[in-house]
Formats: sequence, structure tokens, C-alpha cells
Amino acid sequence: MACHFANPPLRAALAGFSCLAILLITGVPTSAQTPPGSHLINGSREGTASAVPTSLGNSGVSTPEVSSTLKDTFKGSFFIGAAVNPAQFTEQDTRGAALVKAQFNAITPENVLKWENAHPQPGSYSFESPDRYVAFGEKNHMFIVGHTLVWHNQTPAWVFQDDKGSPADRETLLNRMREHIHTVVGRYHGRINGWDVVNEALDENGTLRQTPWLKIIGEDYIAKAFQFAHEADPQAELYYNDYNLEIEAKLKGALELLRKLQAQGVPISGVGIQGHYHMDSPSNEQVDAAITAFGKLGLKVMITELDVDVLPLAFKYMGADVTLSAELQPKLNPYPNGLPDAAQQALAQRYAGLFGVFLKHPGVLKRVTFWGVTDGDSWLNNWPVKGRTNYPLLFDRSAQPKPAFDAVIRAVHSAPPQ
Repeated sequence: MACHFANPPLRAALAGFSCLAILLITGVPTSAQTPPGSHLINGSREGTASAVPTSLGNSGVSTPEVSSTLKDTFKGSFFIGAAVNPAQFTEQDTRGAALVKAQFNAITPENVLKWENAHPQPGSYSFESPDRYVAFGEKNHMFIVGHTLVWHNQTPAWVFQDDKGSPADRETLLNRMREHIHTVVGRYHGRINGWDVVNEALDENGTLRQTPWLKIIGEDYIAKAFQFAHEADPQAELYYNDYNLEIEAKLKGALELLRKLQAQGVPISGVGIQGHYHMDSPSNEQVDAAITAFGKLGLKVMITELDVDVLPLAFKYMGADVTLSAELQPKLNPYPNGLPDAAQQALAQRYAGLFGVFLKHPGVLKRVTFWGVTDGDSWLNNWPVKGRTNYPLLFDRSAQPKPAFDAVIRAVHSAPPQ
């Protein structure tokens, strides 16, 4: 069937897309005049195109209405977000940018606001990319997240050293933290809505991770980071963000940490559960319990980096430690040419279950953000095994919706009333 647009530039730009893909990306009926202010230019992405399945057989998950979008489906429940890269927020990746604008109402930067990129040298900041990221969010009326201020990874070595290369002292590191946070948060005062202030401060047993921040400053480095961020922008929401918070020991440690911060009057607004999940872990019950536990503290809860790894584990135990690395082996990369239908169905059911849990927490869960836009953008293609082909998100490498997209859209209709 031919797709007809009254607007000639849009018709030319969308050449090569299927009618279904056009409707899902833009929400524009193919026989309609282009709405005022909308535009889309055909772009290209690396990766192998995969077909849009029309159903999931006996799985009970069927093709969504073509007018459905994530942000409209979950309006009134929570923000639905994506982590974006420079090609998307500068709109060089026109297809990816169009997908972000059509489907999401919140954004997080993958890397451009991390210390090594925003503040690579002493006294030297790089704000060109962060400025464009924020402008993209503002232009498209999105909830804008800043990620991340204090983390032990992707922070230059000089931050923790004196001029001789030895470990810096407490006051030096505190001053650097204060200056960095005041400069970065202050620049976007009133424009970035919420910040991941401290990232991954806990070990898997729930104790504080032995990072340079902890070793040099002491346990109060977390409280100090929140204090400095609040000074720089008193209206911004401030979050603690971590992975594996569904696991009992780490959940217990996180709850203890957050209670302690609250008792000290630290200006913390919420907690980010990263949500780097696998097909069979954590269980839906564990996810539910974690959201419930954090909600009881009176904190806002976010799922901040959602994806579902469909590939075999490279290690017996694996969280989301970016320093992990394993050698590429065929057994660890079973789907180099596309995800089989059975695996697509299983992924769809996994996402349906997760969103069923998310929808159980109205008023507590405020945002669900995917870590990436399409499968081709995902960090899981290279972590912890470089060169693998993974399929963890709702849109394939051609920006077409997968059965998992359908499952997520349908979840809102099957969720029990609250």
C-alpha cells in the first residue's frame, strides 16, 4: 500500500519507510496534512533491519494501534524517557531524533555530562554538547535529566591527585567537587529538572564502595555532593542512582544509606533504580519490592537505565560494572543476524511483566527511562563483551517497533485498577 502525504518535503523525507513505521515514528496519518511545526528527515543507522512482527502467536501480545506512542500511553502514570547520544540530540541522526521526539517526554544524556567529558582538565570545561542536549530537551518540552555529577568511573585521574600525582587531600578533593558541581549545575540552573548526583556508591554487599571519593573525603562525600548540588540549583530534583538495588543485600544497604541522609537533612529527592535487567533476573517480585521499599521512605522512585539483556551471561555474576570485560566467543553472541521469533516473544513477555509492576506504583514511580533508543544504540552491544549483537530495547536497528513495544503498550490496558 502506498503512503500519501500532502506535505511534499515530508513525503520525500520518509521515502523508504514502511507505512506502519511512519505512523509509529511520527503519529501522522499517511493521508493527512503535516501538523504545524512537525518535521522528519530520512536518516540512516548502522545495523541490520529486522521485520516488524505482526503478532506473537499464542503469546497474547498483538500489534498495537498504529497511533500509540509510549509518552501518550503512560501519560498520567509516569514520564517515559530515553538516554540520548549526541547524534540524536543534535539531530544528525534524523531518524533517531524523530523517534525520540515522537515517543518520549524525558531525556538523559548518555555521556556528555559525565566529568571526563564536561570537565576534562583542571579549569577547563566543555559545554558545547551539554548545551545542545539541554536545548533539544527544552525545544521539545521534555523533562531533562543531568547525568551524573559524582561517580568513580569516567572521572579523570587528575581529580583525585595532587600536582605530584599522589592522592589529593580531603580539602582539595572537596573543593574540586564543589567547584565542579557549582559550575555544571549552576550553568543549567532552572533548565535541567533533575540530577543523578551520586552514582553507584554501594558495593554488592550493601556497604559503601571503596572509591577515591570515599577513601579521600570519607563517608560524608555523598552528603556533601547533594549539599553542593542544592546550593547550585535549589529547585532541581536530586537523586541517588545505582544498579542491582533489587538484590537483598544491596537493597538493605541502599535503604540504610538513604535513611541516614534523610535523618541528616540532606536534600535528596529520589532514588534511581537503574534497571539493567536480564531475561530471568531480577524477578518481577524483586522489582516490585524494591520500588515499594524506596517509596516508603517518601522518595520519588525512577527506573533510570532500563534495558533487558537477551544474551548469555559472560560471567557467573554480573551487575552493571562498566569495567568488566570478556573475550568475544560464538556462544556469547548467539544472534549475530537477528533475534529469533521465540526470543522476541520472550523479550516481549519480560517487558510486559516489568511494566505491569511499574504500573502498580502510581504516585511513587515518577519516570521510566530506557538506556538507549534503538538496539543499535545500546551499550550492551559492547559490554561486557565487545562486538556482540544485542537486542535489549523496544525499537530495532531500523527504528522499527519490536513485539516488546507492543507488549509495553498493551500493559497499561491489562494492569489492574489502583
